[in-house]
Amino acid sequence: MCPFCYIGKRNYEAALNQFSDSSNIEISWKSFQLDPNIPEAVTENVYQYLADRKGMSYEQSVQMHESMAETAKKAGLEYNFDKAVVANSFNAHRMIQLAKTKDLGDAAEERLFYAYYTEGKNFGNAEVLVELGKNIGLTEAEVQTALTDDTYAYKVRQDIEEAQQLGVRGVPFFVFDRKYAISGAQPPEAFLETLDKSFAEWRKENPASPFEVSNGPSCSADGVCE
Repeated sequence: MCPFCYIGKRNYEAALNQFSDSSNIEISWKSFQLDPNIPEAVTENVYQYLADRKGMSYEQSVQMHESMAETAKKAGLEYNFDKAVVANSFNAHRMIQLAKTKDLGDAAEERLFYAYYTEGKNFGNAEVLVELGKNIGLTEAEVQTALTDDTYAYKVRQDIEEAQQLGVRGVPFFVFDRKYAISGAQPPEAFLETLDKSFAEWRKENPASPFEVSNGPSCSADGVCE
């Protein structure tokens, strides 16, 4: 539910598309709640909610959201704040934790971002989360388990505690090989530079082969000889 996180995701993906070793990159999504105190049901629209929380006028809140929608458009995203439903995101994070166990973490993030910002889906509604989970290949029973089993709630809290230990105070926050970090929805060029730097160091410590190879005529395991 952080507008800059969806933009940051797109900018990171743009950088990854330009990165020559992208097949060697593994992405692990982590849970983080900007406002864990949001009630499960909120009557105010997103404009009024932010105005009340930040102590600004309704008109200022509308202008801020319109500006954010324009920023999102530059990243190829459609933000429909008129449809947005303010709700506590904890259960959505529980579903993400389930999706991660099935290598569907990125698919879950993308579906949830689109559902909130473009379609105006209500994350406080369990039936909505079941629908979104089924969209990415989870079953209704699996999503219901994620929403009721304390195992997934614990995983959410564990991620949040880890972020606190790392000193993360806001999102998006991207960590590369536990050495470098990018805070905020920076442009693709910033992500690409950090990918190049962090991967080069990782590859030096983790060579593809322990040998310096002098190549000559040979046959491969699939029967190709050259």
